[in-house]
Amino acid sequence: MKIDHVISTIDNTSGGPSQILTHLATMLAEVDDELKQHVHCAETKAPIVNSFSHPKIELSFYKRRVLGKLAGFNRNVCIESNAIFHGHGLWQLPVHQMTKLAVKNNVPYIISPHGMLNSWSFQQKNFKKKLALGIYQGRDIKQATCLHATSHMEANDLRELGYRNPIAVIPNGIPMDKFPQKDFDQVSSQRTVLFLSRVVENKGVNELIEAWSKLPKNCKKDWKVNIVGNGQKEYINKLRKLIRHKGLEDSIHLMGPLYDDEKIRAFHQASLFVLPTYSENFGIVVAEALACGTPVITTKGAPWEDLKVSGSGWWIDIGYEPLLVALESALSKSDNELAQMGDNGRKLIEEKYTMQVAADQMKELYDWLIGVTNRPYFVASI
Repeated sequence: MKIDHVISTIDNTSGGPSQILTHLATMLAEVDDELKQHVHCAETKAPIVNSFSHPKIELSFYKRRVLGKLAGFNRNVCIESNAIFHGHGLWQLPVHQMTKLAVKNNVPYIISPHGMLNSWSFQQKNFKKKLALGIYQGRDIKQATCLHATSHMEANDLRELGYRNPIAVIPNGIPMDKFPQKDFDQVSSQRTVLFLSRVVENKGVNELIEAWSKLPKNCKKDWKVNIVGNGQKEYINKLRKLIRHKGLEDSIHLMGPLYDDEKIRAFHQASLFVLPTYSENFGIVVAEALACGTPVITTKGAPWEDLKVSGSGWWIDIGYEPLLVALESALSKSDNELAQMGDNGRKLIEEKYTMQVAADQMKELYDWLIGVTNRPYFVASI
């Protein structure tokens, strides 16, 4: 079997899908040492990886052509028997190139939208997205052999848009060796609330600043907030002005993005992770924080009811008022109570959200698509 993965970019700045794909390809190679994989993407200045150590994973970078097409992609794809194409993301042309090649050569293909068709995301740049759906993207999705959703929430969004393909619900996984659990005894005496994600409007950064401004001073006197991530300069400046207007310069710090060891260190030094998002198909940063043993506050815009069930955090309604209530509750917890919630979160990830689990299920899906096994339990058909 050979899997050709296609994604527009695996640059460090491009967010969750790039990390997810590179981790998935690595773990799939461990699950099946004979599985051939080829990752195709555009060249960038700072890719997450420049090569894979496993000999059966090939990585090709392409120059971008007009509208973002990958130059020379078709010539570089070697179609073998039992081949599968797997496209990651939407709205850019590399996955469309893949689907055209798949249809032409009768190769089954999967599309993982990575939340790009959820209700909030679809409303952004709505005209362009509707135009793309009408011209090419809608056909690409409808013809897919299978769609991959990372949660039942995302699967429901796909059904509400009218797609009748089989849908595999496979949560994203965490490579546990790259996210070791922290030692709460080493957490700084000044307790830290961490936001770590892309600094964009739908992540709820405004709501975090607003809620923080409303907290009683005695509640937050030993705490600070670190907002970590990249975003458009105009929006970052808007947040800086808001922080100044609220008089919060001493307690809220806007920082740039962190990667690799620095990112892990940020999780480890935080007493609490907050993602007040409007919409997530999964929210990989929530899983990363939990893997590191950091309790989490996130919204019902993300599919993380497990926070409430496992006792590892707060799963709240969207908006600054529910966030204010959750922050008051969290900041009143002792270090021991937060540490216990952190332990609960680590156990949750170990049981349900490891990269091993995700790769095992993805391999089972691939096997089904080429007729080796029966339809897996996590694939729903209309």
